[in-house]
Amino acid sequence: MSEESQYSEHPGGWIEWFCAHEDHQFLCEVDDDFISDPFNQVGIKGKFNFFNEAISMILQPTSPEDQDLEDERFLEVYQEASDIYGLLHARFIFTSKGSAIMRERFLQGKFGHCPRIYCEKQNVIPIGLCEDLKTARIKVFCPRCEEIYMPKKKCADIDGAYFGKSFPQFLLMTYPDLHPKFQLLPDTQIQVDFEPTLFGFKIAGKQGSKIKKYEQQLQYNHIITQPIVQSIEQNILQQEQKQYRIQKQEQQDQQQQSDQNKEQPQKKKNKKKHKQ
Repeated sequence: MSEESQYSEHPGGWIEWFCAHEDHQFLCEVDDDFISDPFNQVGIKGKFNFFNEAISMILQPTSPEDQDLEDERFLEVYQEASDIYGLLHARFIFTSKGSAIMRERFLQGKFGHCPRIYCEKQNVIPIGLCEDLKTARIKVFCPRCEEIYMPKKKCADIDGAYFGKSFPQFLLMTYPDLHPKFQLLPDTQIQVDFEPTLFGFKIAGKQGSKIKKYEQQLQYNHIITQPIVQSIEQNILQQEQKQYRIQKQEQQDQQQQSDQNKEQPQKKKNKKKHKQ
């Protein structure tokens, strides 16, 4: 089935059609009332040239038809509508309804699993590394190792700004039961230094990747304990050398005493012969 025929045969409105796209499976359906509320549009409207037309397109009760997808004007507005919907989506998932939807999808494993073996297929959460559009694509965050990875699912068309940097921490703080309980056994090489934040602020007790923290602790322990180990090894070596010298001296003394004992009888014999 071609992409155009897939779009035209979809029975729902624009939002349902947009979220049903194969590359958009991480997105949830935002309420029409939330999209049309001017308060939720603050800070977004000024970034787009066709904002009003894009909002009207998003709120359409029917999906686009084949002839629409061939219209250059439609495609131009559609591109802005996609980004506007994504930015509104990033705000909607912070509401009680939006976060509840994302919680259920997280529990169902809709966003995929952590690639680390020791995380035991831990469900992951979508995250963007930047709040600005067209800067970074979507990534996934593992609550176990607290590291970020490229998603295995097809999400090539999702901008990281559609979720933002704060969403995983917000979801975990809103629903503490989502926190996994486990013993960390790191074996993965860290590719990106990640520090969890909530609306740009550092979170108390959160220092980023647990694997990175573990490796830094090992490195710190190595730096601190290395001089001590070297000192101990040097003392042991000195003691062994001292013991070796004592043993060698004792052997030399014993050899000299043995030689002297052998020489005394020979001297007595020589004296007797001389007297005769």
